[in-house]
Amino acid sequence: MRRGWQMGKGKVRRKPYEKELVRLQAELVKLQEWVKAEGERLVVIFEGRDAAGKGSTIKRVAEYLNPRVARIVALPAPTERERTQWYFQRYVEHLPAAGEIVLFDRSWYNRAGVERVMGFCTQEEYTRFLHQCPIFERLLVEEGIMLRKYWFSVSDAEQERRFRDRLEDTMRRWKLSPMDMESFSRWEEYSRAKDEMLVHTDIPEVPWHEVESEDKRRARINMISHLLSTVPYHEVQRPPLEIPTRPESTGYRRPPRRPEGFVPDAADALR
Repeated sequence: MRRGWQMGKGKVRRKPYEKELVRLQAELVKLQEWVKAEGERLVVIFEGRDAAGKGSTIKRVAEYLNPRVARIVALPAPTERERTQWYFQRYVEHLPAAGEIVLFDRSWYNRAGVERVMGFCTQEEYTRFLHQCPIFERLLVEEGIMLRKYWFSVSDAEQERRFRDRLEDTMRRWKLSPMDMESFSRWEEYSRAKDEMLVHTDIPEVPWHEVESEDKRRARINMISHLLSTVPYHEVQRPPLEIPTRPESTGYRRPPRRPEGFVPDAADALR
């Protein structure tokens, strides 16, 4: 275990976790309705170690939200054209309009992490990023965008355990890539890159919030609870809805079914 790592308070039990998660997800729906009604714009950035639990937390955040209001942005590697643009340009087009929430599954901070460690950017590009990033984020805040940044931390021992679990699970093996393997062997380099990133980008207007993710359940509850506490939302009263009475039939008759047009009943074998 890496030096200085502080262990959590143990794993959260499943039943209380599930009960609290549902309560928090109900609050996220209220937050969504408030954002939509008030025309607010919310951006949440998820960063951190590989296998630190970012993806599973995003899944729980978005589970009951309207995808027309809240969307997940997980960009692939930049194209040749995008590499010639201003670095922040391809992220700007994904920023929310009024009444929208955007969840960034990794973000412009790729430059401070993987690009820095793996040599995908020059020293000049990296230095320019550290200078421009706080300016860029202050501009977003001045524009009225609510920006929240979360860093998910996990120990080297727990990361290795999760990597091995994924490697042995055919349903989750796709989550591992050669880049993940490379990051595993460059633990200290990523640690130094993260420390330098925080020095330059942990600003009063948009501070970083670190989530200890040794226990994924605890991390999800803590992150969602914290996010809700930082937004001054309130429950929006929706107009009452009633299911209307169907009108009397006008004589419509369904055409005969075509057996060849129906999906085979594979579920029948489960009886």
